[in-house]
Amino acid sequence: MKTAIFCRVSSKEQEETGYSLPAQEKFLREYANKQGLEVAKVFAVSESAAGKVQRKIFIEMVAYVRKHDIPTIIVETTDRLTRNFSDVPTIDLWITENENHQVHLAKEGCVLHNSSRSHEWFMWRVKVATAEYYVRLLSENVKKGQKEKIAQGWIPTKPPNGYKTVGETGHKIHLVDEGVAPLIRKMFEFYATGDYSIKKLAKTIHEEGLRSPMGNRLANSRIHSLLQDPFYIGKIRWNDEIYEGKHEPLISKELFDKVQAMLKSKTTPKYRKHLFLFKGLIKCAECGKSITWETAKGHNYGHCNHYHNCSQKTWAKEPEVEEQLLGGLDNLKIKNSRIVDWLKKALKESHQDEIAYHNSTVGELQARYEAVQKRLDKLYDDKLDEKITPDFYNRKFKQYSEEKDEVVESIKRHSQASTGYLNLGINIYELSQRAKEIYLKAKAKDMLDEQRSLIRLVFADLRLDEGKLSYIYSKTFKILSEAVSATNGSNVELPRRDSNAQPYS
Repeated sequence: MKTAIFCRVSSKEQEETGYSLPAQEKFLREYANKQGLEVAKVFAVSESAAGKVQRKIFIEMVAYVRKHDIPTIIVETTDRLTRNFSDVPTIDLWITENENHQVHLAKEGCVLHNSSRSHEWFMWRVKVATAEYYVRLLSENVKKGQKEKIAQGWIPTKPPNGYKTVGETGHKIHLVDEGVAPLIRKMFEFYATGDYSIKKLAKTIHEEGLRSPMGNRLANSRIHSLLQDPFYIGKIRWNDEIYEGKHEPLISKELFDKVQAMLKSKTTPKYRKHLFLFKGLIKCAECGKSITWETAKGHNYGHCNHYHNCSQKTWAKEPEVEEQLLGGLDNLKIKNSRIVDWLKKALKESHQDEIAYHNSTVGELQARYEAVQKRLDKLYDDKLDEKITPDFYNRKFKQYSEEKDEVVESIKRHSQASTGYLNLGINIYELSQRAKEIYLKAKAKDMLDEQRSLIRLVFADLRLDEGKLSYIYSKTFKILSEAVSATNGSNVELPRRDSNAQPYS
């Protein structure tokens, strides 16, 4: 008579201490031999397997014995066969549908069959109930420990790439892995440029040196997952909820938010086998759709795909379009040296009121931060003292945490206001005066990403109309271009220079 064997290791600790699946299989084979049963197939389940996988193997075992008309199943004990009452009807039905069907509980010295006595059926169900209770209790304890760990500000699982775990069991914390962290920052910075698909980013960051813990290249899906992980800004995502973490952030919230926007953007490159200079940057002036770029006869051409009955016919050569773009960069340059000094001074003076305003609000923001932190501390104490419900805690924690993040970001911006506005004006001015030079240097060094980044920064909109390029500057450079147009004119009346005024330097 044939039989099927069903093995299950109850815990990872059992596997590590010698009570492995092979050892259990050996015991059950010896039992089968003593009973004069021939083993047709062995089904094995490790407790480390996911619940769905365990259930799948159990169903496969029942289906197998039905299909091959095997009348006997051998298991070590009741809780090795099932720990779930939902499996009981399946086993009961299989046993009772045929007089020859039997389940041998080897270590319990019990054989369940259609004619088993009522107390044997009763004990079978009691043992299943006990096993199910144990599993549920274990699960509750694990979840309780995880919640407490999260409440303390630490993730209860392995942290993402860029962090390492230190400390003893029950007291583990996560620190920045200085060997990997710079590569994670680069990964976010690269993607934020808008010039990388996930596929290209995975390849590039691998070339930079980022590896999995096993030394392998990170899969595209893993890169995509890491880019969405708020752990890198000091947060913990757990069961679709966001919690405050105590670990050190790797990147700024501003960079993280920019990457999230890029991930959702329809214009972010999805793949890029051949990257053209203007791919995704220029639209058709007539229909508004993106210009398609391709190589023909050794030259790169841009053309409209004639959506919505578009009548554009010209295939524009990339160098000719680029030459027109350089004209747009060159048009930002001020040619009158006296105006240069005046504009620098104007840039400095125009921000004084804003700087004073922002500096005056920092104290108010810091007081608000302290108030929110006190609310969070009290909320946590009330949770531990069971004065509030978990739902109330989670709702208020989310509210206070978001408010705290908002205040922190505001303080950061305002604290830098004393130099930020001034530096912004100066940097934009200097970039505008050297835009063409910077672009050509990047081109000479074959730095295509840098060229595209500069184009994105300076221009808000680029359009092709039968090969002729038109452009609209981004907001900041538009203001400068208007000033340049006025000051480069021959009839401009220059501001009078105060005899005591000094050129800005």
